[in-house]
Amino acid sequence: MEDRLSRTLAQLAAEHRVPGAQLVVVLEGERHSVAYGVRDAATGAPVTRDTAFPVGSLTKPFTAALAMMLVADGDVDLDEPMRDQLPEFGAGRLVTLRQLLSHTSGLPSDLPEGSERTTDRARWVARHGREADLAHRPGTVFSYSNVGYLVAGRLVEAVTGMDWREALEAVLLAPFGRRPGYVTGPDRGERTVALGHAVQAARDRVVPIPEQDLPEVEMPNGSLALSAEDLAAFAELYFAGCRDPRPLGRATADDMCFDQLAAVRIGPYGMADGWGLGWARYEDGPADVYGHDGTGDGTSCHLRFDPVCGNAVALTANGNAGAALWQALGPRLRELGLPVGDRPEPGPPAAGEFRAPDGCLGHYANGDTEFAVVRGADGGLLLSFGGQPHAELLCRPDLRFVMRELGGGARSPGRFVTDQDTGRIGHLQITGRLAARIKDEGGPAA
Repeated sequence: MEDRLSRTLAQLAAEHRVPGAQLVVVLEGERHSVAYGVRDAATGAPVTRDTAFPVGSLTKPFTAALAMMLVADGDVDLDEPMRDQLPEFGAGRLVTLRQLLSHTSGLPSDLPEGSERTTDRARWVARHGREADLAHRPGTVFSYSNVGYLVAGRLVEAVTGMDWREALEAVLLAPFGRRPGYVTGPDRGERTVALGHAVQAARDRVVPIPEQDLPEVEMPNGSLALSAEDLAAFAELYFAGCRDPRPLGRATADDMCFDQLAAVRIGPYGMADGWGLGWARYEDGPADVYGHDGTGDGTSCHLRFDPVCGNAVALTANGNAGAALWQALGPRLRELGLPVGDRPEPGPPAAGEFRAPDGCLGHYANGDTEFAVVRGADGGLLLSFGGQPHAELLCRPDLRFVMRELGGGARSPGRFVTDQDTGRIGHLQITGRLAARIKDEGGPAA
């Protein structure tokens, strides 16, 4: 098995020009682990099975698990408004921990520009966690939120009396037997961490990225550096056959793998099919697969697991084409009987096939992030920031679209969402982040 995995990883990594990667498969009770390439293209230092990779948003399930352990101990209530437990959180009069962990809190997707300069999470939450800062009414829609996990990390600090990192290591990781690295903060830990890399195809260059651009205040969102073996071992705690998933506990592990979005009006289109408490849910044939993705500066990491069958796969990659590597790996994994939940989104329509309605045009906002959808010179839709076109929106008749960055950049799935009461388009959703219409506008792009 490991020879086959090693050949597959080497082939696909080379095809996508990913300098280094790790792949772990857990199948039929056996864990198979392989590593490929270099952790730093400049030095040629090799990737080993123990090399830590910046896992980005795969940090979030660890923060969720830590918070859920406090729930299990009776220190935190999942469904009570958080104001009593976290007085500085003004929106806590309306928001619950369950909503934070399932991205239904209504908090903005990203931090306001400039607010990340503080390293004090309590101060940040007091300034930017007010009811007035909510982008959506809590509990009504899914909108992926880095801010929500910053607040969850702050709740952990308030309840434990430790900072987030201390609590994570003492309560979760040390009992679990794992030693993390970090990509931000004054102490990065003792692990050897792979660098991210930018592939410059036009110049035939692969350039190391020496630092991850993550503010210290956002450590609960995306600061961990772990190996694929670390990720796979964490997934194994959620297997139904794991009778004693210490330090989580069986009930906590099961609760985290239960979809929370049954009553939510707008789901996580472009990211997953549902969301538990920290984990995304993906439909893949008869199986429900759970997991999460994490991207950083020149890194891409992915984890999927089937808690019923007890199978898992973890990939870490240190190139900006890591997501494409993951997509290419999917069919190979299915041949092994490993569903990964990722299905290709519908492609863009043929040129001139469909003209998006004028009802799509207008200004949309999520927190401080505001953009406009305007009509391009060819009649298609453009997404613009600050009056400057940023991407094409290649729209289909069902109002789903492919966002293609101008200049041949990345593609992302998205959709326009109509309001149930008025029938008008009220929201725009791109990779799970939901923006509300704030103003109508027509006319050609400037």
